[in-house]
Amino acid sequence: MQAWWFDAVCMPENKQWDALLYEENGEIIGAMPYHWLSKWGFKVIVQPGFAQYNGVWIDYPKDMKLHKRYSFEKRVMNHLIDQLETLDISYFSQNFHYSFLNWQPFYWRGFQQTTRYTYILKNIADIDTVFDNIHSRYRQKIRKCEKELTVDFNLSPEDFYDFHKNSLSEKNDTIAYSQQLFLPIFRVVTKREQGKIIAIRNKNNELLSAVFFVWDENSGYNLDTARKITDGSNDASVYMIWEVVKYLKNKTKNYDFEGSMIEGVAKRNQYLGAEQVPYFYISKSNSSIFDLLLKLKK
Repeated sequence: MQAWWFDAVCMPENKQWDALLYEENGEIIGAMPYHWLSKWGFKVIVQPGFAQYNGVWIDYPKDMKLHKRYSFEKRVMNHLIDQLETLDISYFSQNFHYSFLNWQPFYWRGFQQTTRYTYILKNIADIDTVFDNIHSRYRQKIRKCEKELTVDFNLSPEDFYDFHKNSLSEKNDTIAYSQQLFLPIFRVVTKREQGKIIAIRNKNNELLSAVFFVWDENSGYNLDTARKITDGSNDASVYMIWEVVKYLKNKTKNYDFEGSMIEGVAKRNQYLGAEQVPYFYISKSNSSIFDLLLKLKK
């Protein structure tokens, strides 16, 4: 939800983002950054690529009693929603950060909510405990991979993109983002020393898996993972996450897998010892025509 990140993940020629702000006594106490674009001729607010969460940020006063907190949240969110409704938006959809727990003011204003789940490895500085919490079968995979595979910390962003594109092609799938979007994001985070690519190779130097991740002082984020369809690539992807966590253990507090609602991916994250954490997907449509077009596309 920081300005530099919105600049990075919104396409250079399409940096259409802004923030709604609410102030009291000259202090900003509420904010809602958002990315907007034109889709089928309609103005919509949606998640930008590579941004898992947006939503509302609130600056809470200290030592606030619970009933006052609820009233405070309602006041702040109503002011932000009032501003949102002046934007003439046909459709709104956002993933709210998992620290946001009270969506009731949005419900009272006609929004809908779906609960989704991410998976988080907490307190990764305690690396021994993190390892102990991994499923025994996965611990065996990691120890085996440590002996047989190589960790590559120097894969170029161009090679990562090509690897991801080709690995999806093997599955008769297509990549969902362009190289023109990915490369500037990579350059920004590496310049800030907040992003990295880690890859795993076999004894023949063949790429098996790779991941692009970023971090701040609170958490690392699993932004993009690629895996080749070949024997051993599943074990390599498990080993890769372990190497990522080791890399980040002194740089941040937690590691967020950013999902998934896909059953197989969720099971893998659970076996890696990650905690299931709910977050809200909040949406609202103001156009029946846009609704129809969206349903037809789906």
